[in-house]
Parts: sequence; structure tokens; C-alpha cells
Amino acid sequence: MTPSRHDAASLPVVRPFPGTDPVAHPEAVVTGENWRISVLADGLFRLEWSEDGGFEDRASTFAIRRRLEVPEFSVVRSGAGVEISTGRAQLRYDGQRFSAAGLSVETLGPDANRWTYGQEPRDLGGTGRTLDDVDGRMPLEPGILARDGITMLDDSDSFLFEADGWIGTRAPGRRDLTIFAYGRDYDAALAAFYAVSGRPSLLPRWALGNWWSRYHPYSAESYLELMDRFETEQIPFSVAVIDMDWHRVESVPSRFGSGWTGYSWEPSLFPDPAGFLEQLHRRGMRTTLNLHPADGVRAFEDAYPEMARELGIDPGTEQTIPFDPTDRDFLRAYFDHLHHPLEEQGVDFWWIDWQQGSTSRLPGVDPLWLLNHFHQLDSARDGGAGMTFSRYAGPGSHRYAVGFSGDAVVSWDSLAFQPEFTATAANIGYGWWSHDIGGHTRGLRDDELATRWVQFGVFSPIMRLHSANNPFIRKEPWTFPAGHRAAMGEALRLRHRLVPYLHTMNHRAADGTPLVRPLYHLHPRRDEAYRAPNAYAFGSELIIAPIVSPRDPASLHGSARTWLPPGQWIDIFTSAAYAGDRIADLHRPLETIPALLRSGGILPLAAEDQLDVTQNPDTLELLLNPTADGTFELVEDREGAEHDVARTRLSWEAATSTLRIAPVEGEAGVVPQQRTWRITVLGEPATGQEVAERSPGRFSVDLPVQAADGAVLELAGPPRIGLDARRVVREVLEQAQAGNPEKLRAWEIVSRDAPVAERIAELETVGLPASLRAVIIELLGSIQTGEA
Repeated sequence: MTPSRHDAASLPVVRPFPGTDPVAHPEAVVTGENWRISVLADGLFRLEWSEDGGFEDRASTFAIRRRLEVPEFSVVRSGAGVEISTGRAQLRYDGQRFSAAGLSVETLGPDANRWTYGQEPRDLGGTGRTLDDVDGRMPLEPGILARDGITMLDDSDSFLFEADGWIGTRAPGRRDLTIFAYGRDYDAALAAFYAVSGRPSLLPRWALGNWWSRYHPYSAESYLELMDRFETEQIPFSVAVIDMDWHRVESVPSRFGSGWTGYSWEPSLFPDPAGFLEQLHRRGMRTTLNLHPADGVRAFEDAYPEMARELGIDPGTEQTIPFDPTDRDFLRAYFDHLHHPLEEQGVDFWWIDWQQGSTSRLPGVDPLWLLNHFHQLDSARDGGAGMTFSRYAGPGSHRYAVGFSGDAVVSWDSLAFQPEFTATAANIGYGWWSHDIGGHTRGLRDDELATRWVQFGVFSPIMRLHSANNPFIRKEPWTFPAGHRAAMGEALRLRHRLVPYLHTMNHRAADGTPLVRPLYHLHPRRDEAYRAPNAYAFGSELIIAPIVSPRDPASLHGSARTWLPPGQWIDIFTSAAYAGDRIADLHRPLETIPALLRSGGILPLAAEDQLDVTQNPDTLELLLNPTADGTFELVEDREGAEHDVARTRLSWEAATSTLRIAPVEGEAGVVPQQRTWRITVLGEPATGQEVAERSPGRFSVDLPVQAADGAVLELAGPPRIGLDARRVVREVLEQAQAGNPEKLRAWEIVSRDAPVAERIAELETVGLPASLRAVIIELLGSIQTGEA
């Protein structure tokens, strides 16, 4: 069982959020009769208008830290107005109510552009509150990035936090705007956003594994039996998500209404909750319970008598305690009596499933915001990072990871929107979406759809399977045909192998670079980067292009479009190598999706037999794209002490074919003192190279390493990247559902010793299905062994 987090040293739930410092430096402030401008950074301006001449210095839901280093800027006053210039931008304001004629901002340099107040927003989109019942696309709330380089975030209607951390409301009639003027320097814009709005959450390592979730009335016995079946199938999970049937539902006396809200275990299903949670912990799993708090606390709850007395209610009256997070006494009792005792039993965090709108007793105060904010603070009351699992509430929500995106519809259209929706959230700094992988509700059974969704989920911020309370919507891989079952199992095992990489990216995300980003974050001035919205950067090393439409019936391949930035990219599954600086249509059979490792990329993985994500593995595998120099700093920590960090620098020098593993720096005791590193090079070995394992397009060398010493591996010579395209085309043709004469003719053309361009041109004369020809052309157009 995990240690208790509830002790005498715990911090109060109502307190300022860490890093809160909301008053701008006086030297950054320029004022007029009814206005105030704070120059928070060289591209970041806060503009306030107030009829009563008063201005707001309290933290808001978006802005908790305005006291930043003062940038260099100049001020030229003209009548009631002002012109403010920094190295990035010029702001012109006439000192009157904000208007198109009186307020404008211009960026300087290569991204020079002009914005005027009131113009139609042209940002690249942010994210949304929920995907509940969304079948396909939906409009996105604004982000802070735009191709024309200037955006406005209107903070006028958000509520506030008092100096002690409690809720505050705004005076009416005041405007509060934040202007981001960074051109296409998207990294700088996001850095400014985080500087004002707070650091993103740092997740515990175990949150990066697979989550099992299903809306189903499990008993303790049936749930543990299922977990044991997963273990037998070698399918790892690190988080158990228990939906609402953990608490009393059908057994709630009818006089109290529905069982939608509950805080008391259902004794017929969970007779020994602490024992059940202990068993999950022994299996290396953490647990979250579903919350629907809207109906308040009713007299059938175990905690009702004590909570009622604390709030001045006679328990004998059975008076319902209304849910009111704007009441400080209620909020304290809500945590002390409803949540902390369950955490003492072993609950690790809470799934806050708020679906009841954005209004409360106080004007402008959204209950979802309060739930996210105070649950996060309460979960961190022991001084740790804390963790919540809830819906997005608006700019600033990145402080409260993980995000629950709602009840996904089971459809290809729903899947097709999720990659773009996930990546675009980075435009508002929101990096940890958790989707209902495989879909939750409605739809039709489609085994291929389920498989492709799981494959996307592996390369999502959080990998959480989920489904509705319907016996015909299932996610257990053994309920699918053999090919789909195998592909799902491999994908779920890969997710746990990826955790060394993911946790490094988790630390990187906490420093301001989200795990999943649109390709235009990498190359904001390349138009092509904006043309593949479903492909995305997955950390520093990978580009992922999920397959989100059914496979072609002739080629038996699905397809995905991506833009490949300059360099040479190698697929980590197939070892196919591609020249970059182009848009590419990539085709894959059911087993994989395109996952491309950058030039010089180093991808750390746990060994195949080390899937416990609560431990730092003693055997690691590094996948290496050897086509350029590259570095990677592996970051590891200790559970419960995420800031006790060990760093291992990995570097590859292409000219000398040398890999270096540096000695561990920082908290060396966090990692095993001796490790085996398997170096898997995506390419063919040079003559004379000794290998531990070899398969087409890759080879491995094992290297024992003392953490304190590091190691150096010098290969026998430069690896040769690429595949034998003829071999792979032969396999594709054998499986293709197409005419045998046409396949034979195609094979004769492919197997000729002729330039690739000539063979591709001649394939056009063969009556192959266009989809099958596209697969062959992709393979012929990839880098062949020895070409690079």
C-alpha cells in the first residue's frame, strides 16, 4: 500500500497556488487616467481599461504570476495615448475605450505584421472543454499562436484568487486583455504564456503507462481477476480507473433520488475496499475513482453524520448538504470527510467528471475551475506535485493535469479528429489530454477502428482505454480476432517500454515544451508544416502519423499523410528510411502506424521484459537513427520525489560511428548502478561488426555500463540505412487482394535493375489498383540499403 498523504503536516487546501506572484513590477507599468499597460515581456502586454480608475492586481484563473523580469522598452506619450516599443513589437493606444481605431500592435523583424483591436481572430486554435458526444470535428477555443504572429487573450471575465488563495470576483465594467506579439516564434510565445500562467504539471512516472477504464459494475473479485488475466496475457497496466459503480448506485434508497453522486463504497461489490486497493498496489497499479459531485452529500453516505455536524446540520433531519465549492466551510469538509478517508484506504487520485455547466452561486465562477484548482492543491498537500484528472476549464488549465476529454463516440470520424485536437491543445499550453481510447459510446463494432485507436493511444499523452456500460463495447484484446488482438497487445506493451522516453519528455513538458505538438511548432515558417494537421511531434525525437481511416481492401494498408522536415527519417517499426523536406503519404498494414525517428535521433526504451513503470529499468534499449549527430538527455527520478533527478547524457557522433553514454549526473542513487544498454541501430552493420541480434534494417549491440563510469561504443563503420525495397514489395504483392496477372507484371517491373523513376513510371502502365500502386511507389521511393 502506498504511504498515507494525510498527516498533521499537510498544507491547507485553501492557499495560493505555487508560484503565484500576481503584481507586475512597478517599472513594467505605464498608466493613464482610465488605463494601465504592463509590459510583461518583450512580446507580452497586459492592457486594462477601467471606468472607475481601479485596476486588478489579484491572480486570475489564467494569470497567476505577473512579476517578471522587466524587458527593455520605450514609452512615447501623445495626448491621452501612448506608444510603447520593445525589441519585438510596438503598441499604439489612444487612451480611450479599446477600439479598432485606437489600439493596435505591430511585430517587428521577419514576421512583421499588424493587429488591431476587434479584428476577427486568426489564431491557430487551442482546445475545448469536452468531446462529449462529438462525432467528428468541433470548433476549438482560442489559442495564443497565429501565423500572423499576434493574438489577444481576453481575461476580463475570469474569476480571481485572493491573497490567501480563496475565490475573488471582478469589479464590473473593467477590461483585462493580454496581447501576445511574438510573430512565428512560437516557442517564445509559449514560454511567455507559461511564465504568466504557471508551470505545467509534472506527472508521476506511473501515470505514463496504460490505464484500464470501463464503465461496468465490477466487483473487487472480478476486477482483480481481470488484472490477473492481463498479466497472464503480458499486457501491462499502471492505473486502475474505477467508474461510478464503485459507490452505491442501485442500493441508494429511492427517497434520495439517483445514485449519480456517491462517496460510499458499494459493500456488495467491494466488501473490503482497503484490501482491494492494497491488491492493486501490489500489482504495481495506482487507482482513481470517478466523482460526480453535483448532487451534494446525502444522508445515506457513510461520511454524512460527521460532515453534517461540522456544517451545522442535524444529521437526524437527513437534510442534503448542497454541493457548493464557493463555500469555504463546505470545501474544507468536502476534502476532510469525503476524500481523505478514502485516500487513507489507498485511493491515489480522483477522476472529476463534472458535466453540470459553468455557473455557480458567485457570478463568473465556474465550478469546474474550482474542482480542478482545489483538487490539485489538495492532492499536493504533502508538498508533492499532486495530480488531478478532469476536464479542461480554460486558459491556465495546464496547471491541473490530467485532462479528461469526455465520452468519445465510437466512429472513424471521432478518431480522425483526436490527433489534431490533441496536438493543437499545445497552442494553449495544454499538454496532457486523456481520451477514451477506442471510443466510449454509440457507433458500430469495427475491429480495425479499435486497433488503430489503440495504436494512436500509445502515442498520445495519456493511454487510457475506456468503454460504456454496454457488454458489446469491449477493449480487452482477447475479445478481438487474432490479428487485431496481436496488434493491440504489441501496442500496449510498447507503451510501457516507452516510459523512459515519456518520463524524460514529462520533465521537459514541465519546463514548457508539451509532449505532443503540431508540426508547425518545429518549423513555423514552412507552409507545409500546416498542411498535415493529424501528424505531430511526439517529444523531441519522433514524428507520428496516425492512421485514422479504414485500410484499403486491395492493398490491405491504411494510409496517413505527413510533412517530413529536412533530414532523413527512419520508421522505428519497419526501418524504412525517408528523405525529408517533403510531404509524404505513408502506408502501413494493420500491425503498425508511421512512427519516424529524426536524423541523429536517440529513443530510449525499457527492455521487453521490464514493463513495471514504477521502477527505473536495469536494462534499456536505445533506438538510433545514425544519419546525423545527435544527443539525448535521459531524465529519471524516484516515485514520490520527482525532483530527485538523475540525468544521463547520450550522444552519437556520425562521422566516427561512436555512441557515448556519459556518467550519471545528479541523484545517482535513483538509477540502477549497473545496467545493460542494448544499442539498436536502424540500419545494416558495416563489415566486421559484432552484433547481439540482427534483423532486416537493424542490428543490436549489448553494452554493460556502470552508472558512475559511463561507456563508449565504437562501431566497425558507418551503418547503411534503408531497406531492400524489392523484398518488402514482394511481401505486399503476396498479400494484396488484386489480380494475379497484374501483380506478376508489377513484380517483374520492380525486380528489374533500372532507375527508380523508370520503374515507377512503368508501374503506371499496369492495371493495379491505385491504392496498391501507391504502396509500392512509397517503398521504391524510400531510401534503399546503401543509398544514403
